[in-house]
Amino acid sequence: MATVPEYAIIVAGGSGSRMQQELPKQFIEVAGKPILMHTIERFYAYNPEVRLIVVLPQQQLSVWRDLCRKHDFKLFHMTVPGGSTRFGSVKNGLDAVQGEALVAVHDGVRPFIDVATIRAAFEAASVHGNAVVAVSPKDSIRELTPEGSQAVPRDRYKLVQTPQCFKANILKRAYEQPEEEYFTDDASVVEQTGEKIVLVEGSYRNIKITTPEDLILAEAFAR
Repeated sequence: MATVPEYAIIVAGGSGSRMQQELPKQFIEVAGKPILMHTIERFYAYNPEVRLIVVLPQQQLSVWRDLCRKHDFKLFHMTVPGGSTRFGSVKNGLDAVQGEALVAVHDGVRPFIDVATIRAAFEAASVHGNAVVAVSPKDSIRELTPEGSQAVPRDRYKLVQTPQCFKANILKRAYEQPEEEYFTDDASVVEQTGEKIVLVEGSYRNIKITTPEDLILAEAFAR
């Protein structure tokens, strides 16, 4: 039986603002090379045949090409210019997906996703149409109310990560909708079309590197 092609759209639209530095966060070096290269390597380690689509802001494409030369980074991937929002960037990446396929959308600054989690997400998506990686909160949670705040049961909540995997036709149909403010990730876009979202267990190491504190953790994980 022929296997369905697998794609990974790696969205790297970050600036350096929360990092308090000029360099966009996906280009900051961890363990000697840009974060984005680590992320690409994880998907390649999962499946060398995976079709990698890296979405970057237009003005960063040449910087990325220079970094690939500098680090002799040879893993094959397509680059696509991003949109003005994450929604627009994923939509641009989807244009490069052809035919029947499974598509993972992943944050470029989550370089510690493990192969087992990627596999679990793709496998669940092939069965259910979608699979979203999530973990249970470690901290207590309070909900803000007009009166102040109130405790809520932690076991009823999940913290959403990436990758988020989908059958290509489901994801493409979802991205034909007009963009809404409450679309914070692909799951929220797909859910709007009536799909029931399936969760797959993630990992606390699968951090999204957005602040200087995260970089300290990242260096420790990389070692």
